[in-house]
Amino acid sequence: MTAHSATILVVDDEVEIQQLLRRHFTFAGHVVHLAGNGMEALELLGRHRVDVVVSDIVMPEMGGVELLEHMRAAHPLVRAVMMTGYVTQQNILACMRLGADSCVFKPFETLDKLDEALDRSLRMIAHWLEVLRQRTNIPALDTKAVG
Repeated sequence: MTAHSATILVVDDEVEIQQLLRRHFTFAGHVVHLAGNGMEALELLGRHRVDVVVSDIVMPEMGGVELLEHMRAAHPLVRAVMMTGYVTQQNILACMRLGADSCVFKPFETLDKLDEALDRSLRMIAHWLEVLRQRTNIPALDTKAVG
C-alpha cells in the first residue's frame, strides 16, 4: 500500500476540522469520507471499505472511544488514529487498550503529527498484507485493506 492510496474516514463533530482534514488528505491523494459522530461513522463503515479511521474522542451521541469499541468488534482490520483536545489519562488508556495506533492532540499547530500517525497506520496495513501474502503463498494481493 502506498501512502497515497488509502480510504480515510474522518470523524469529528466540528465541521471546520472535517473540512480541513478532507482538503488535506484529499490533496495527499486519499479518498476521504466524513462523519460527525460515532453513530454516523458506524453507518459509513457498513457501506464503504475504509483503511483508517481518524476520529475525535469527545463527540455527542457516540464518542471516539465507544466508536473504537464497536470498530474492534465489527471492523477489526480497520486501523484507528484518535484525536483529542480533551486529554485525560482515562481517554488515552482506553484508546490504547482498544488498539488505536496513535493519539494526536488538538489544537493542531501543523498537521505533521497527524500525517506521521496516518503513515504509521498505513505501514502497519502494508506489513500485515505482506505477512498474509507470504504465509498463504498467494500472488501479490490488492494493497487495499479489507475493512
